[in-house]
Amino acid sequence: MSGIGTGYDLSSTTYSPDGKIFQTEYAQKAVDNSGTVLGLRCKDGVVLACEKLVLSKLLVEGSNRRVHNIDRHVGVAAAGLAPDGRMVANRACEEAASYKRVYGEPISGHVLAERIGSYVHMFNLYWSLRPYGATMLMAVYDKNGPALYGIDPSGSSLRYYGTAVGKARQAAKNEIEKLKLSEMSAREAVMEAVRILHKVHDEDGKKFELEVSWICDESGKEHRRVPAELLDEAERRAKAAMEESDMWVVAGRGGS
Repeated sequence: MSGIGTGYDLSSTTYSPDGKIFQTEYAQKAVDNSGTVLGLRCKDGVVLACEKLVLSKLLVEGSNRRVHNIDRHVGVAAAGLAPDGRMVANRACEEAASYKRVYGEPISGHVLAERIGSYVHMFNLYWSLRPYGATMLMAVYDKNGPALYGIDPSGSSLRYYGTAVGKARQAAKNEIEKLKLSEMSAREAVMEAVRILHKVHDEDGKKFELEVSWICDESGKEHRRVPAELLDEAERRAKAAMEESDMWVVAGRGGS
């Protein structure tokens, strides 16, 4: 291996001369190259949506899960390496169960986010471990209302109104910034999330499926998969919008 990382990327405990930890950056690169995952916090809840590439015609639909239930009031979506995301989700389940066992009440979103951030960060501190190649978007509806958190491979834990991670993250963020999330219902957020994922999907001919969940007033403040009929309607609208956009492009070229 050659380049600036030579000699400084063999361990997550070694800083490069310019202050970088290359093992952590490589983990982040695994997230950046994965399918797009986004989260939207609206006025009455949070929506999580994942773009999952269909890597084989023999793959059973829905088998490559990226959305996980942590507790009744918490759910996560993982971008990056799916097994790493599953391990972090398992740790989150243990933290939520431990908190409820000790304190007798469901864990608050900010407490869980900080605990998971600390756990993930620990894998950046020891030479015998490698950082998790996954970023977790966490949807919570607790006594403080709905909230969206993001935990990246470095262990940073941040709270968002809306965000996206993965291959088309920047294009998705540009679309999210145009939304008035504080005025949007969870149903409307589902429509927008599906539309955005269809719009930013890389035009490489690869098939993909969507995994969408929500936690909102309509779901009883519990994290659940979006009903199939709502997801089907959202996909129909997204595809119709894409076709209409393509027609405008073709008409514009013809006019010129």
